[in-house]
Amino acid sequence: MRNNLNRAGTPVVLALVAAGLLLAPGAGGQTTQAAPAQSPAASTAAALPASLDAFAWLRGCWMGSVNRREFTEQWSQPRGGMMVGFSQTVVGPKFQGSLREKMEAAGKAATDPSKERTQDFEYLRLEARNDGIYYIAVPSGKKEISFRLGSVGEESGATVFTFNNTVDEFPQRLVYRHGSEGWLYAQVSGKPGTSATDVVYPMRHVDCATDALLKE
Repeated sequence: MRNNLNRAGTPVVLALVAAGLLLAPGAGGQTTQAAPAQSPAASTAAALPASLDAFAWLRGCWMGSVNRREFTEQWSQPRGGMMVGFSQTVVGPKFQGSLREKMEAAGKAATDPSKERTQDFEYLRLEARNDGIYYIAVPSGKKEISFRLGSVGEESGATVFTFNNTVDEFPQRLVYRHGSEGWLYAQVSGKPGTSATDVVYPMRHVDCATDALLKE
């Protein structure tokens, strides 16, 4: 979860991704399409999990990219009532050349690591407490933000975990959508009626050492 990007006005993946209207380059340079938004009628509620075993699928590394931004998350396995993770967003250099040259180069040449810069990072953890499961984020050295798991549902074959934070206007809601074939969509939302905009990060499950896509 990355809340600094939207506050700074950085153009990343907005609601177009959730609507399935934007093609986003996925891990390994492949072009991937985000899952379409589902109507409320398509969802089925489930009982809230009592342990972090329901999040065991999250263990390992996740990666996605849009435009010049590459975002990653990495999580430990559930142990001792906690899962520990971190996220990082890296920005590559702006491509110089014509639109046709840019399209031809997409997915072929790797970005020079010496010209990349970290735009955002966060320390993350999932905790099983007496009153529920919490998602805690410490963004780029700032105070930690807590989200309590409020609902779990099924939408068109995807499991949707919704965490709520009623204290801050942004971010106030965090949704992790676990889709098929190694897809993860992390959505950050603000308080309804405010200027905060939903931001969606489409990611794929990858090998932590090689970034190769993992099949589930």
